[in-house]
Order: sequence, then C-alpha cells, then structure tokens
Amino acid sequence: MLSRTAENLFWIARYIERADTHARLLEVAARNALLPDTGGGNRNEWDSVLAASGSYAAYREKYGPDAVPRNVETHLFFDRDNPSSVASCVHTARENARIVRTALTTQVWEAINSFHAEMQELARQERSTLSISDMRDFTTGHVSKIRGATIGGQLRNDGYDFLNLGHYLERAASTARILDVKYYVLLPHVSMVGSGLDNYQWRTILQAMNSQRAFAWVYGGDLTARKIVDFLALNRQSPRSLISATDGVVEHLERLARRYGRSTSATSRGRQIQAELSELTAEDIFDDGLHEFLTAFLGDLADLSAEITTSYLNGEAR
Repeated sequence: MLSRTAENLFWIARYIERADTHARLLEVAARNALLPDTGGGNRNEWDSVLAASGSYAAYREKYGPDAVPRNVETHLFFDRDNPSSVASCVHTARENARIVRTALTTQVWEAINSFHAEMQELARQERSTLSISDMRDFTTGHVSKIRGATIGGQLRNDGYDFLNLGHYLERAASTARILDVKYYVLLPHVSMVGSGLDNYQWRTILQAMNSQRAFAWVYGGDLTARKIVDFLALNRQSPRSLISATDGVVEHLERLARRYGRSTSATSRGRQIQAELSELTAEDIFDDGLHEFLTAFLGDLADLSAEITTSYLNGEAR
C-alpha cells in the first residue's frame, strides 16, 4: 500500500474518534456544572475540558480568558477555526476519505459522508434548540455507524490495519483525556475526597463513556475512584480502557509486521507500553499521581504515533 494511502486511512480513524472525544468531554462538563457550588468556589468544569482537550490557548486567543459555557461549546463542537473541534474533525476525516475513496467500502464512505452532511445541517440550526446531550448523541451515533461499517465490511488487509491503528491510538488518548478532566475539576476542599460530590464527578466520567452498566457488571454497585481508574485504565474487559486500546494498537502493528515480513520500532514501542501497563495497579497510579500518570501515558502515545509515522507513513509502507 502507498504510504500516502496508509496515512489517509490512519488519520480518518483518528479524526473520527477525536470528534467523539470532544463531544463526550462537553457532556462531562455539562453534567458536573449541574451541581450547585456549595463548597466555596474552586469549580472549573468548563476550564477542565479545555485543558484536557489541549485547546485552552486557542480558546483564550479567540474568546478571552473566561471559560463561558456557550463559547466552550462552540469552540469544541462547531468552530472550524479550531482544528480539533467536532466539525473540523468530521470535515478533515471526510476529505481524507474522499482522497482514498477506492480503499473504503461503500458503506464506510457513505457513513462518513452522511456524518459530514448532517454536521453541516446541525451547524445551521438555532443554538438554543440544541442541548449538549443532543450534540453528544448525534456525534456518538454517527461514530458508531462508521465504526460498525468498518468492522463489518472492510477487507482484513493492510488498509484495515491502518484504520484500526488510528482508531485505537486515538481511543487510548481519548480515555486518558476524559479521565484527566477529574484532575482539572478541583473539589472545593481536600476533605471532600470520597464525598458525594467527588463520587458524582467520577460517575460522570463513566456516563460520558457509556460504561456505567459495564462497570457495575464487573465491580458491583461499589463506586470508588480506584475502581473506576482500574476499569478505565487497566481492565481488559473494558473496551475503552487504556490497556484494551493499547492491545488493539499492538495487535494491528503485529499484523502489519507479519504482512510486510519485518518488525519495526513502532511494534517494539507498542509492546513496551503494553507491558508497562500490564504491570501496574490502580494503587500504583494513585501513588504516583493520576494526572502525572496520564500525562506520561499521553507522551508515550505521541512517541508511538511518531514511530508509526516513521515506520509506515513516510514512504515505508508497501
């Protein structure tokens, strides 16, 4: 496969998953903002999603220093000046898909094209008629259709592997960023750790990932921060966990290594990250600091993405 085709497929999946992430981040902020501020004023739900999305500087440059809910919604969902907004991600994914149209099934292309067309229609609607739940459901519904069409119809060739590499790499980053929102949403006082407010904020993380019932099946009704972090970081039963996504990356890197008859530094790096996650416990993560762990993990993913680019997307793929 030509490296430029591989790169387009890789980034189609990344942009689609990134759109899903930012819609979910907005829902986390909206749910947390519903709670009354009874503890004295350290609440920063809307700042938190900007920080977790990595677009705080761009937001401040355009909208000013205050994280006004409606402006944050616009910035992360509709703003085409923000290259990581939902609208921008859908547009870029569709452009990549158009370029490699013949490498996609009709169903995958139509699912992406439909997402793009309906996104344009949604952007023309009166904002007061749209809730964040509507925006989130719209996004996750289309993302699920694209993912289902990919799994159900794409040939299991190298193109399928590059699509899945992008999907799993971005999903790992997505889960890390959504988890990191909890770091940025400061509790009114350290004494409230383990309180109803603390638990509610953790519960919104599960809700944003549609994981409440799955979590209950695995852990029962006892909701604690350590169990949620274990489920979303280290539990292979969780389809959105960091380790499940890393397993997916490694699986497709190994498929490519077999297909092309050689292993690469990307495969080695993926296995290293996988092994390090496999040795951790939730206690290890909290002992070192959740934010510090997630920051280091996102750095590892950036390194792995660079290795994949060097190994396959800069003229090496065949």
